[in-house]
Amino acid sequence: MVKKKLVVLTGAGISAESGVATFRGSGGLWEGYDIMEVASPEGWRKDFRLVLEFYNARRKNIASVEPNNAHTSLVELEEDYDVFVITQNIDNLHEQAGSSNVLHLHGEITKACSSKNKNAVTEIGFKDIKEGDVCPEGFQMRPYIVWFGEDVPLIPTAAELVSQADILLIIGTSLEVYPAAGLINFSKPNVPIYVIDPSPLNGKLNVPNEVMHLRQNAQEGMEKLKGLLS
Repeated sequence: MVKKKLVVLTGAGISAESGVATFRGSGGLWEGYDIMEVASPEGWRKDFRLVLEFYNARRKNIASVEPNNAHTSLVELEEDYDVFVITQNIDNLHEQAGSSNVLHLHGEITKACSSKNKNAVTEIGFKDIKEGDVCPEGFQMRPYIVWFGEDVPLIPTAAELVSQADILLIIGTSLEVYPAAGLINFSKPNVPIYVIDPSPLNGKLNVPNEVMHLRQNAQEGMEKLKGLLS
């Protein structure tokens, strides 16, 4: 029997419950920083040392946490569904939990790339990127992250996955960051959409699909969802 394809869009809310500091909000990683100074090509050119420092701190935070029950629940769903995770998160918690298919829209904190060529990628784990760490061509290495003003190269792949979904699940994302938020528009009209997030939708999902909103955090919502899907 062919499994139904369950496509999952995840955002900061699922990782926050593991203790990963979010970028936005009070106490978020951007507090005290000008966003464009640490998350844009212009910021990199202005002061790449500040950018390295910022993401090295981010990497240390992620190294200290573990997947939570929401992450592991997605892995459990692979028994009955063909699960594909599309995440806006740069941590590797989905992989640590054991998810088989993970697509990172905004890059991966455990990788570095050449500041000259983003396709020259190196796995670094949770090590710092230091000034003087260079690619074989001699260019300074930078975080393998999609910054403001840069293309999101995996959007077409993600859109294709969403268009193939039999069920679409959205967890812990504000649905305000584009182009990621626009992926829901690629779902087929007959595909049910489940949203797990404590915040109100306030018209963010302007789609013809049947939408079930579970106003709970990621872990509680996933427990309820497993019952609904069983």
